[in-house]
Amino acid sequence: RKSTYPCVCKRHFEVAKEKQRQKEDAKVKEMNEEAPKAVDADREHLTATEAKSVGDATTPALPLKERKLIDFRNKVYIAPLTTVGNLPFRRIMKQFGADITCGEMALADQLLQGKASEWALVKRHPSEDVFGVQIAAGHADQYTRIAEVLTNEEGFEIDFVDMNLGCPIDLVCEKGAGASLMLREKKLRGSVEGLTKVLNCPVTIKMRTGWDEKKNFAHNLVPSIQKWGIEGIGAFMIHGRSRLQRYSRLADWDYIAQVASSQSSDYPKIPVIGNGDIFSYNDYEETILKRVGEGGDTDNMLLPTAMLGRGALIKPWLPTEIKERRHWDISATERLDMLKDFVRYGLEHYGSDQQGVNNTRRFLLEWLSFLHRYVPVGMLEVLPQQMNHRPPQNMCGRNDLETLMLSKNCADWIKISEMLLGPVPEDFQFVPKHKANSY
Repeated sequence: RKSTYPCVCKRHFEVAKEKQRQKEDAKVKEMNEEAPKAVDADREHLTATEAKSVGDATTPALPLKERKLIDFRNKVYIAPLTTVGNLPFRRIMKQFGADITCGEMALADQLLQGKASEWALVKRHPSEDVFGVQIAAGHADQYTRIAEVLTNEEGFEIDFVDMNLGCPIDLVCEKGAGASLMLREKKLRGSVEGLTKVLNCPVTIKMRTGWDEKKNFAHNLVPSIQKWGIEGIGAFMIHGRSRLQRYSRLADWDYIAQVASSQSSDYPKIPVIGNGDIFSYNDYEETILKRVGEGGDTDNMLLPTAMLGRGALIKPWLPTEIKERRHWDISATERLDMLKDFVRYGLEHYGSDQQGVNNTRRFLLEWLSFLHRYVPVGMLEVLPQQMNHRPPQNMCGRNDLETLMLSKNCADWIKISEMLLGPVPEDFQFVPKHKANSY
């Protein structure tokens, strides 16, 4: 014992386990030595065709990933709308003829943390036959990980994923997401590659014209993304305003047409969809359809797609007007029936308990902060109404209900909610989350 010191003391079952492991290692080594000889002997008796079939059987080919395709042409597409573009609202839009819907902007880091309030933003209703989700993130690994989660989630079906490169909110841009991601090409490229490699559905990229309206650069960014040669990009969505503009002043449709014609002929071209200030079928025809044919079929990639944002919030029946090419003088009673449907859908989605009623009331009031800007067709001197025109103060409608719906006073919006959801507490107050500065 002294000559072999230091020694390792082992219990009887440890010694037996070690002997068993040594026997298994010796057996594996012996099999590895005999395997090449057996293979050589077998190959001598096989023809070339048989050898090929054996090789195919031992190394089966992986199934190719099939990517869904979406035709956006001649469709009415409801853009992602923060706060107000919830599931009950999208159900209303489907009733009025919308073809494609998209969930509200969801933050990738919040989704990865499993926050229920964030996952509710990407929930789909069965009536939404073509549905996408919009994701905002500032890093490529976040986009890749959330793509894996969306792909592997059971019972979660989406038709496309929209990358948010257009959100102007400071809180989002400070994280490197939203419009600030347009300024970082390396991170943007990694994000696009991560999404397209994991997802089996198209990826669309929604962006603004640039950071500052005096220095637009979308016409340079779009060809750069095209030259990366990444498969799976379904379309570019161009909002005709810069980040600093937010929603003020008119959208620049001439610049959108310039971006649509900026792609190189040396690479596969990607469709472009314009967005901004579509408020009637006249706007759709004059801003989009007239520009679709400009520059020749090979140069201009602008699609005849009606992408609606605030226009759908103020006039939810706008898809019907566009498809039927008419100005709908919808009555106040019909609009109230629409709100009744919204409340019913809200209680189905958020629940009929007190918390569900509170959530439904809140989102109803947020929507009414946009709906009051609609001026009935029968009261207009000039058709159609323009989104950037501020209605006169203290307008009177053709009946009391219409006058109430035209009011800019939050107290009147609360009265409408009480007609549908019952009285509110005495100390109840409401301040709109989105204050319009677009007149």
